Amino acid sequence: MFRKRKITPLVGDFVKFTIDQRNKGYIKEVKDRKNELSRPPVANIEQAIIVSSAAEPAFSQLLLDRFLVSVEANQIKPIILISKIDLIPDSQQTFFTKLKKSYEQIGYPTKLVSIFNQKSLSSLCSFIENKVSVIAGQSGVGKSSILNGLDQTLQIETGEISQSLGRGKHTTRHVELIEMCDGLVADTPGFSSLEFTTLEQEDLTDCFPEFKNVKSNCRFRGCLHDKEPHCAVKALAETKDFFQQRYEHYLKFLQEIQSRKPRY
Repeated sequence: MFRKRKITPLVGDFVKFTIDQRNKGYIKEVKDRKNELSRPPVANIEQAIIVSSAAEPAFSQLLLDRFLVSVEANQIKPIILISKIDLIPDSQQTFFTKLKKSYEQIGYPTKLVSIFNQKSLSSLCSFIENKVSVIAGQSGVGKSSILNGLDQTLQIETGEISQSLGRGKHTTRHVELIEMCDGLVADTPGFSSLEFTTLEQEDLTDCFPEFKNVKSNCRFRGCLHDKEPHCAVKALAETKDFFQQRYEHYLKFLQEIQSRKPRY
């Protein structure tokens, strides 16, 4: 029935189901979704806890911004978590402290945590309480270790970082909703790249919150903030290095969308 209607039930779906005399259940209807993600495949998420590691694997702001755009495009509230902060030298601590403040200034709750410090992890419960969350990020950043730290009865498998590839191996192989901190968290397989297969170029600006308040000051309506003159977004990018880097990532994503093959 679902195959004919091209519906694939996802973790997080609200459904109607019946139970027969053999105590087996059958899904009869999948309710309308308020959102869904394809990678990871999960639906009806209120917020996404995006985990990036300070080390092992090395931090990538470009990858973090890819996750943020993907989440924003699906109207899901992002929360940024920089893990393994205890593995970096003191000389790099200032960088991540400034990075945290910069993302918070544009509206993203951001935390720096050690995945081996119970007190550090316990502070995450206030984000999870009474919410349906997805925890997502590159393989090896410590997603499963964080969940294990929040609920020590879980014992989710964790893996080592590949020294040759500089990234983690997939230890979570399916999506599952886990009860913790009086909320639900979807543990998901890690992945290392995101493609903007459905996001249109006109909507990309809305995935950068710091651009929303200034784009109305652009000279041209429908400005894509690329080669157009008198662009307020480009002017914002010139104000500090953080906005300049975010703007460069915006241009990279815009180019990817523009070079995407048409879908019929």
